[in-house]
Amino acid sequence: MKNLDPRRVRWIRARMGILCSLMGLALGSVIACAWRVQVDDGPAWRVVADRQRQRRLHMEPKRGTIYDRNGSPLAISVDVPSVTADAEEMVRGKDGVAEEPVLVDASKRLAQVLSLSPEEIRTKLEPRRHFAWIKRRITAEEAVAVRDLSDPRKTPSPLRGLSIEGEGHRFYPGRELGGPLLGFVAPDGEGKDGIELGFDEELRGSAEEIRGLRDRSGRLLFDGPGEEQSLQGHDLTLAIDEGIQHVAELEIDSAMRTYETRGGALVVVDPFSGELLAMASVPGYNPNDYSESDPEARRDRSMTDRFEPGSVMKPFMLAGALAADAVRPNDKIDCGHGVYRIGRVTIHDTHINDMLTPTQILARSSNIGALRIGLQLGESGLYSAYRRFGFGEPTSIQLPGEASGVLRPRARPWNETETASASFGQGITVTTLQLAMAMSAIANGGRLLEPVLVKSVTDARGNVVRESSTRVRRQVIPASVAKTVAEMLTAVTEEGGTAVEAGIPGFRVAGKTSTAQKVDPATGKYSTDKYTAVFVGFVPVERPRIVVAVVLDEPMIGHYGGDLAGPVFRRVAEASLRYLGVTPPASSARLDDISRDGDPADVVIAGTRSSPSPIVASPPILLASSSDVERIPDAKGMAAHDVVATMAKAGFVARVEGWGRVVRQSPAAGTPAPRGSAVSVVLEPPS
Repeated sequence: MKNLDPRRVRWIRARMGILCSLMGLALGSVIACAWRVQVDDGPAWRVVADRQRQRRLHMEPKRGTIYDRNGSPLAISVDVPSVTADAEEMVRGKDGVAEEPVLVDASKRLAQVLSLSPEEIRTKLEPRRHFAWIKRRITAEEAVAVRDLSDPRKTPSPLRGLSIEGEGHRFYPGRELGGPLLGFVAPDGEGKDGIELGFDEELRGSAEEIRGLRDRSGRLLFDGPGEEQSLQGHDLTLAIDEGIQHVAELEIDSAMRTYETRGGALVVVDPFSGELLAMASVPGYNPNDYSESDPEARRDRSMTDRFEPGSVMKPFMLAGALAADAVRPNDKIDCGHGVYRIGRVTIHDTHINDMLTPTQILARSSNIGALRIGLQLGESGLYSAYRRFGFGEPTSIQLPGEASGVLRPRARPWNETETASASFGQGITVTTLQLAMAMSAIANGGRLLEPVLVKSVTDARGNVVRESSTRVRRQVIPASVAKTVAEMLTAVTEEGGTAVEAGIPGFRVAGKTSTAQKVDPATGKYSTDKYTAVFVGFVPVERPRIVVAVVLDEPMIGHYGGDLAGPVFRRVAEASLRYLGVTPPASSARLDDISRDGDPADVVIAGTRSSPSPIVASPPILLASSSDVERIPDAKGMAAHDVVATMAKAGFVARVEGWGRVVRQSPAAGTPAPRGSAVSVVLEPPS
């Protein structure tokens, strides 16, 4: 610059100074802005950045698993792929291209691989949200096709903003096993019916405190260890035993098919712990395909259906009378030769009886004997006895839809006629679960327990959140009275009782039958052809291990509780005892051989053997004179309905086991036998 004019040099230096000053000001401004953004406004921008990175974090907690008492899974959640889209990113990735053609093109391409209509997908993309479900629970082939659409190596025009999300899907390994009891889970993740609904809050879990980010590849990153576990709901361990539940459902379903019933329910309880080992309801359904099932099949009839119990209430009435000293075990009750008139109502017994002991009243199921005891107990005493056994109130099973039953239809005392009817189970309603828990009170020494369905609740780390224990609601009757009634109930399943078919070889069984008439809604009167067949009992009497309650609703083939529900009890109880490892004693005691010092039931139990002829619960038309001998018809290949009709026409009683077609019978066809004899037939489904 020495050769330049000094004035020009000064001008150049001035311009350079000005330029440097401007650049310095600009740099200072940039630094000031950076300081303000990164330091002064840093926390606010970090929140915005976190929101941007977390805005597509749509992780639903994995639903907890439901196990049976032995750890076998009854309901589990598996991850299945679902397609989501970020419509904003999908449009942003097409520079210089209008939004509408981009969304139209994406809708058509996605519709081809997902088997959806383009209009349906376009409706989901048009709001241009950062997150939208495109299709949930897709197949593996569809997931591969969606990934190919967003892979630049597979397509010249990849779609941006597509993601494959892992979403929980409920799966029931046992298929129909325990369907009405377990319930199902809707696509939105909410439990519907049964345990899935009753314990939905525990099973769903909570993800409010989860802090997670997704990287550019869509991988989920957690802030700290163990966060994945907080995305899981609690696990439930039930008191239900999968093996016993399977047997219960198999037998009650077979009975429904054989006797052509509208439905049925069966409950198995441990009488000393209150644990529910099985709760079966038919017809059932497969929760995996709940949308294909009839809503009627989804309800658990064992706790939702109320019915008039009939004679099965007599043990509870008698227990209340014994506890109140209204009757003694060796009293003789006048049964009026089978006829009793009260007010304008005349009550008849199925069999003609005169003087009977309480045990004989149970064994012969005398309604007149029961009402005479009930009237001695009185209206308030009978009502109190039923309430103490848990009737007319929920059992606290913690499942939705439980019915409490009805003792009094109106808030007033029973009149004399209503008291008499209630003594043998008419005019009141109960549930199968209530019957099982009430009979458990007789079996365990008089303690009414709360049913235990869920034994424990554990979190994803295996920590026990809640554990159930045996809870005694109240002492219903003294232990001595419970023991007396239990011994009396053995007469029902022994020779001369109404439930010989419920007897188990090698074991002493206590129980009670019921053949309850149903009320016809059209007339408001008791129907002559619609019944509820019931049996509830426990075994072994000396140390009861299980209580089984069986209810068959409106059987079309036969209707007596001893003939229909009794064999179901026997088969379920036999299988359950073998499963539990309970073996019969070396010698099976019969009523004639029982001797217990100081037991007031001894006198009447011995009196049970004074009956010259057994009481057979079968239709009167079949009780022909034993002097008439007929040859047994050949039933091979017949269906159950045809067997019953053919045997009845010939004068015999058909004892049906299984379903399908007859494969064998005993005695054999052509064998001479007295009219009224029983013929056992075994049915099997066609191969």
